[in-house]
Amino acid sequence: MGENERERIQNDKATVRLPMLLGITLAAGMLIGATFFGGGKSLNNIGRGYSKFKEVLQLIENNYVDTVNTDELVDYSISKMLEKLDPHTTYLNPQDAVAARTQLEGGFDGIGVEFNIYKDTVYVVTPIAGGPSETAGLMSGDKIIRVDDTEMTGSKLDNALVFQKLRGRKGSEVKLVVMRKGEKKPLTFTVLRDRIPTFSVDAAYMIDDKTGYIKVNRFSETTYDEFRKALASLKQKGMGQLVLDLRNNPGGYMDRATSLADEFISGDKLLVYTDGKDDRYDRQTKARISGQFEEGPLVVLVDEGSASASEIVAGALQDHDRALIVGRRSFGKGLVQMPVMLTDGSELRLTISRYYTPSGRSIQKPYTLGKGNEDYEKELEARGKHGEYYIADSIRNDPKYKFRTSGGRTVFGAGGITPDIFVPRDTLFMTKYLIQLYNKNIVREMAMEYANENGKQLEKEGFTAYRKNFTVSDAMMKRLTDDATSQGVKFNEAEYNRSKKYIQTQLKAYIAQYVWKRGHRDGLNNEFFAIMADADETYRKALTLFDQARMLEKGQYTTRTSKQ
Repeated sequence: MGENERERIQNDKATVRLPMLLGITLAAGMLIGATFFGGGKSLNNIGRGYSKFKEVLQLIENNYVDTVNTDELVDYSISKMLEKLDPHTTYLNPQDAVAARTQLEGGFDGIGVEFNIYKDTVYVVTPIAGGPSETAGLMSGDKIIRVDDTEMTGSKLDNALVFQKLRGRKGSEVKLVVMRKGEKKPLTFTVLRDRIPTFSVDAAYMIDDKTGYIKVNRFSETTYDEFRKALASLKQKGMGQLVLDLRNNPGGYMDRATSLADEFISGDKLLVYTDGKDDRYDRQTKARISGQFEEGPLVVLVDEGSASASEIVAGALQDHDRALIVGRRSFGKGLVQMPVMLTDGSELRLTISRYYTPSGRSIQKPYTLGKGNEDYEKELEARGKHGEYYIADSIRNDPKYKFRTSGGRTVFGAGGITPDIFVPRDTLFMTKYLIQLYNKNIVREMAMEYANENGKQLEKEGFTAYRKNFTVSDAMMKRLTDDATSQGVKFNEAEYNRSKKYIQTQLKAYIAQYVWKRGHRDGLNNEFFAIMADADETYRKALTLFDQARMLEKGQYTTRTSKQ
């Protein structure tokens, strides 16, 4: 699937391990110049180890037979050393540290476009509303063929190169050469880079006259402010019950997560606490504000991509019997990392404590200290092999880690948050043919072309009419499959028939996104998610569960309901 300049956090191993900055609530002084040595004996041991490492490095530099890059050796040795610790203590070189921090910042410096790479060419999907590219005159469908002196076409083109060339210091200039449909000669634009806001609330809309839906994709600097604004907007529209979607949310800042949970939990109830070897890092976080939605049925969606800060929110709401948790067992990351900036701009993310839900659960899934990360990173794959994604009874909760919610329900720790209502993964539509369409960006590109050709008419008719009446025709599907064939994606009729309905839904959703999202200055992508909901089994199941959520809120329940 296509990428955009506002880089989405995906649930691969890098984003499960790297961006989960749960230690951000620690005092700033602990991040710079803090001493981690417990006493004289420990200091002496570290001193001897440092001297030995320095001695070996000097011998290699001065006497080794070939020329070597000692900086790379240092980075490698640090990374290998950390493999003896837990799976989430991580070292990032300066470049990776900047990239990872950007994912959780409230914005970045760049030109402000969403783009696709299609047929080895960079296509502008849409200039971000109010951004420098829109001001300079770039349009949807433009092909960026050169950035300054760098050609932006060919097989070596990838997202990393595009990010590298388009992003840069605020106030700096970048020259773009583009080809535009209908123009015979290339056009040249000089774009002045600016701060481009990023958003973590993907969608916030009313499903019907009383039901709201909010999707949060990560817990970044601006998440709580975005969420509070979205929640207030839906309440003004009459919302009395809410679906909070935390699926595939890999986490982020701990204090943003607890602030979000506080909007739902009354009084001064405990939200989360941390416990580590050093008492300086132990703290309790309690509810402290009068939240906007402390009463009313609440359903929270989670899956195996929901991690760390997402699990703090889900765990607090489940432990206080405030929300019905729906979906599949969450990732299981309960270790807190403190980010420490090193002198050269690199970063150590050091695990300093474990966090616990109000009932006392550590949701951290098992790992073997010092055994590397391979088995740990394959744990999600192992869940699939023993059927957990499809059968509720396959969830492996350890009876040794049994806890009770405020109302006496049984919940489990040491392995993520187990949902109250299990919904199996729907994979029938997922075929190799569909994946190849994603890899070539064919669905998104066709949606962009259709939106550019018909967008004004669709806008005039309005989204409500579009959602109700628009159908992706067989002619459109024929055009899509012909395009795929021309790009080397061999047509497979059986797989196409399995994926066809999903492709049609997604194509319709992307067309809606390209027509209407440009009008949302707050980054919301409501139209896309509202249409994709038609193909979302977990979402549809959630809408049938508000009676149970209401009973849970009132304490009128007897047992857990995870086998439903």
